[in-house]
Amino acid sequence: MQRSRTLHWLALSLVLALSRTATGAGAWQSHEVRQINGTAGEVRLPAQFQIVTESWNRVVAVPYLAYIPEKDRLLMLVSCDYPHHAEILFSDDRGASWSSPRPALTGADGKPVAGLGTSLCYLGEGTVLFYSTARWFSRDYGLTWKESVPIEALADGKPWYTWDPPLVERDAKTGQITRLVEAGYTWFKPPEVKTAHQQAYLRFSTDGGKRWSQSAKVPHWEAVSEVALLRAANGHLVAACRTDTPARMQPEVIDHTEGLGISISTDDGRSWSSVRKLYDWGRHHPSLVLLPSGDIVMTYVVRKGYVNTPDGFPQFGIEAVVSRDHGQTWDLDHKYLLRHWVGHIKEGPTSWYPSSQATSTVLLPDGSMLTAFGTGYRCQDIVKGQPAPRDVGLVRWRLNSGAVNAETRLRDAPFDSDLRNVYDPNRP
Repeated sequence: MQRSRTLHWLALSLVLALSRTATGAGAWQSHEVRQINGTAGEVRLPAQFQIVTESWNRVVAVPYLAYIPEKDRLLMLVSCDYPHHAEILFSDDRGASWSSPRPALTGADGKPVAGLGTSLCYLGEGTVLFYSTARWFSRDYGLTWKESVPIEALADGKPWYTWDPPLVERDAKTGQITRLVEAGYTWFKPPEVKTAHQQAYLRFSTDGGKRWSQSAKVPHWEAVSEVALLRAANGHLVAACRTDTPARMQPEVIDHTEGLGISISTDDGRSWSSVRKLYDWGRHHPSLVLLPSGDIVMTYVVRKGYVNTPDGFPQFGIEAVVSRDHGQTWDLDHKYLLRHWVGHIKEGPTSWYPSSQATSTVLLPDGSMLTAFGTGYRCQDIVKGQPAPRDVGLVRWRLNSGAVNAETRLRDAPFDSDLRNVYDPNRP
């Protein structure tokens, strides 16, 4: 038995060695993260940046990161090509270089199994979980995926959709998992309701994700879809919620006008506050990180709200905001611009193709953060009716440790105001 295990690990080690790319540590480029600072002028912070997938010249979307502390290793889940299928790659130098991607799931014919990969989560002791058409488990740090658990429908038969990784709760003394908390959502359409909207739910698992409770509807999460969860330093649960398109805005060909808000539970998820909107529209796909200081960092995409360039091209980006009171308030007046780019398709039915999709941020041992995001900044051509190529970008960055001004204009502005939602990323 021991000899069999040894041979297994030798074989896996050989696979890892052969799959490494030649990008090397030089893949990082010097970069600046910009922090807005009102009338005092923005703060420029040194950072690192790279497009991981530029040489692939294919469709790569919806990246998710997981950090494995025992190996000081990063895993990245991406969805490739059309139809999408999940692939895994890894980094042993904290994001500087990456292995070649490998399909997570293959069929009997050896071809990748179709299905969008929607989140990635490390559970400890070599176990990794990712979501696609089912919940898939790896017991060897993401190298192979042989176990799965179905994603059940709601009790009334409606489909359960999930996007963000589950919250992993651990015993403070033993470090063992006590429960997983999974957020999901479904769609409601007329005549069920007056207007089409979404409703978010929760499920719980106390055995590492093998069995799950019945879905629990969260009343205050009406008109909410994707939900990212975090346990704050004060013990409260913080939910970053993607909210429906405002009723005053005309439906578009795609859901980029949906917004972003915060809901908090003070009783371990049994009840939740009403969603307090940070942005009424145009920003969502949040990712939450808890810092040792107790501050919470939230990254998110900007799909609408940046003004067009003077020649009429849309702009997209990745931003971050910080809460220093366990998610109650967020410092919008000193938000961070991690990256922004111009879309090369003018306003119209396909102008969303160059946009951003997904952020995933992890805290590294040196205190820096690594943020992955999807981008279509090179997207000008249409392949079989779909946008291509698409890419995955990385920014390695830190919060500003210096002083900023005391302005609160954005925080004090109505959540649905242009002051809060519209921004020119090119202005000094």
